[in-house]
Amino acid sequence: MEKHGQIEIKVSGKIGNVDINPDNFDIKEIVSILNNVDNLLYSGDKKNRPLISYDIKEGSVRNIFKTGIQYIYSFNAVLGLISQTNTIDYLDLATAKAIESLQDLATKKDFALDITTSLENSNNIRIDKFSDFKRTEAIWAEAEFYFYGKITNAGGKDKANIHLLTDEYGTVRIQTPISFLEKQEENILYKSLGIRAKGNQHSENGEIDFTNLEFIELIDYNPIFDENYLKKLRDKAKQSWLSNINPDEWLRQIRGSYES
Repeated sequence: MEKHGQIEIKVSGKIGNVDINPDNFDIKEIVSILNNVDNLLYSGDKKNRPLISYDIKEGSVRNIFKTGIQYIYSFNAVLGLISQTNTIDYLDLATAKAIESLQDLATKKDFALDITTSLENSNNIRIDKFSDFKRTEAIWAEAEFYFYGKITNAGGKDKANIHLLTDEYGTVRIQTPISFLEKQEENILYKSLGIRAKGNQHSENGEIDFTNLEFIELIDYNPIFDENYLKKLRDKAKQSWLSNINPDEWLRQIRGSYES
């Protein structure tokens, strides 16, 4: 049976002159916290993320999240990194954005958020109007990317997107002009294609910001191994520059004085 642990986000503050508690804590604030915990606990592909259960308790407002113990240990390490460096620049993008969102909540509402785990001697951080957990914008730069995979969805009522299922990144969502999709004569759904896109990339660790990718162009892509095509390339090479090479002499030049 899998062991579980807890993460607690305790919110303290006032609404007017009254201390907050579960009875007067507005659902909008609860939703704001819930929306961010998913990325705090598990920033990978959400398709396979573990179950996260929720409870709210007295003591100002104690938001309790229960999940697999391995994820509690991982998050405890994240808390330790934040408390030691007092920055979120070293976190993966999804986790950093979740902390930023909680910082916005604390600043706007004048709340204090104390985050800890159920582990013994747990790491902890406090987010309030005096903290400043924001990413350093200078370390993010615009870049172009090439993604290859199978298109699983394309369209949208107001803002259109293409969903591309890739081996390396899972499903990548790319903002795409509706005008481009309207001009497609053939159905591109479930076809293996490449997409050239632009977005932001971390200048130090190379991490890609997958939340704001913008479409540039569609690329024909055939992932099937084509032996006949490779044979034609080899034959073409033999008829051109390879036909004029003496293999023994070429190998002797490559080795140089290695054997002398």
